[in-house]
Amino acid sequence: MSDEQTDDVPADVPYGSRLTGLARSRPDDTAVVFSPIEGDEIVLTWSQFERRANQAARAMAGRGLGHGDFVALALPNSPDMLAAIFGAWKLGAVPIPVRWDLPDWERDRLLAVVDAKLSLSTDDAAWLATSTDLDDSALPEITPPHTHGICSSGSTGTPKVILSEVPGMWLTTSGAAFADGWIDVPRPQTVLLPTTLYHTNGFATMNNLLAGDRLVVLEKFDAARVVDLIERHRITNLTATPTMLQRIADLPGVDDRDFSSIVWMLQGAAVIPPSLVHRWISLVGADRFYMAYGMTEALGLTALRADEWLRHPGSVGKGYRDTEIRILDPAGNDVPTGEIGEIYLRSPLSGYYRYLGGAAKLPETADGFGTAGDLGRLDADGFLYIADRRSDLIISGGANVYPAEVESALIEHPAIADVVVIGLADEAWGRRVHAVVEAADPAAPPDPADVIAFAKGRLAPYKVPKTVEIVDRMPRSEASKVSRAAMVDARGG
Repeated sequence: MSDEQTDDVPADVPYGSRLTGLARSRPDDTAVVFSPIEGDEIVLTWSQFERRANQAARAMAGRGLGHGDFVALALPNSPDMLAAIFGAWKLGAVPIPVRWDLPDWERDRLLAVVDAKLSLSTDDAAWLATSTDLDDSALPEITPPHTHGICSSGSTGTPKVILSEVPGMWLTTSGAAFADGWIDVPRPQTVLLPTTLYHTNGFATMNNLLAGDRLVVLEKFDAARVVDLIERHRITNLTATPTMLQRIADLPGVDDRDFSSIVWMLQGAAVIPPSLVHRWISLVGADRFYMAYGMTEALGLTALRADEWLRHPGSVGKGYRDTEIRILDPAGNDVPTGEIGEIYLRSPLSGYYRYLGGAAKLPETADGFGTAGDLGRLDADGFLYIADRRSDLIISGGANVYPAEVESALIEHPAIADVVVIGLADEAWGRRVHAVVEAADPAAPPDPADVIAFAKGRLAPYKVPKTVEIVDRMPRSEASKVSRAAMVDARGG
């Protein structure tokens, strides 16, 4: 955003007050465009969005939500979901977006961990919509103690919530565009949100709204609609997973579509195949396609532009915005350049998180470098390469799937005696979730389709095994351990 556009919008204020300032500064400018699955687009100006957030805040306050409270928002992408997020901030509360279509078993476990003062689900959508009758004036200034929480599956199979320890305060230094380190990004941007608000990449666009950018929100990802919206709204930037990018790139006639409005676009959530990088270079150019590596815990971030990637193919970039990188061996010693070790990152925001649900924080060195357990190497120019993601985590379509959680759901199937879940290479998903099952009765093993149906009743769709394999005996050691890596290798990687 240019200086002229920000001079009259307050900074160093709580998030709720920032929205009020934006609405007063540019009341009739477009803030949000919502693209539903069916029906016409909904457009909200800054003044309309401000009033809607104030009403949502008063509605939630009427149900007891107040300063420092957690609110679980299990709502699909919608204008009311956005209003509830900002309404929570206006009360000094902490929004925690939750996948809205979880099966009962998984939802109940997750909500028990969140332990929210207020939980809103699709059953509350009509109630939230009626809050348009409430007072829409600005609320008193108040600072949330945490910006938000992001739900994730625990590596032990127990759900967890990654809670930011940063207060909800918009600072003078906030709001830089991702690509500012390479180019001068014109503001306001017109940002496309192709994913869900409960995903960390989706929720990150709330920072764009706070910065004064326009946000175009899809109710649900659809590759053809993404291209339509890019052309119609002259989208300047978006962030997408490799699976989304692959589906867009595979659209018939996509090479003849107009991507000229794109100033920069970012790939995140999983390491991208080289062939897909080259495909997007052909679509938008090497100077407009960026890649990044990081984690929701905000240990640090690496990034690079595609023209840099061409000089360092396969890399996920160098340290971004003061992120430092170390590659350590199991004893905690730095390994030589080019050798593989565990990736440790440190940034100005390192350590500003904690887990709900009792999970221990990620390992740290004495001087504050943290690791998510991924393995990689650095080249002589300081560019990072991922050798392997954390040992158990499956990244399927850009979403994190922890085998222990899937196993804890499947083991309750009466015909299953033992189960190990692994990720296998898959062209469409990067890694597909594959369940290896030992039958309780070898003479009557479960049907794979029945196992998948059982999983669908207990897990979010992206966690459900796409393939099931029945084995006579699980390859466990005498100590009951199993080598997932060996099982993956035996099945072709």
